[in-house]
Amino acid sequence: MNEYAIDLLHRADRALQTAGNDAKQEDYDAAASRAYYAAFYATSALLALEGKTFKKHAGVEAAVHRDLVKSGRWSADLGSDYRSLHMLRNTGDYGGLQHVTAEQAQNAIQAAQKILQAVRQAYPGLG
Repeated sequence: MNEYAIDLLHRADRALQTAGNDAKQEDYDAAASRAYYAAFYATSALLALEGKTFKKHAGVEAAVHRDLVKSGRWSADLGSDYRSLHMLRNTGDYGGLQHVTAEQAQNAIQAAQKILQAVRQAYPGLG
């Protein structure tokens, strides 16, 4: 198994755990950001196993839609979840006076969980 992909999946697990902790502390901006990173790391791990690495977040998001959704490997809902997570991360990190709500943070955590589950289903031996 690809050591890089395994490391990315461990990062994803830690980011998801941190997102939950941030939400409990009512830091919804941070929770949404960490939920996005959980999905980003997990998706990057999946793509790395297929020999695809990206230097930019936009490259990973494009690969989600091109290589996973359009190919039928992921549902359109998972693709939408990924896009929503990216948008919420931007709000949480760069939103100025705009902030992530408690409901949005919880939805982000659930979306990230679904993405991690999809990655683990695609490569059960990954971790």
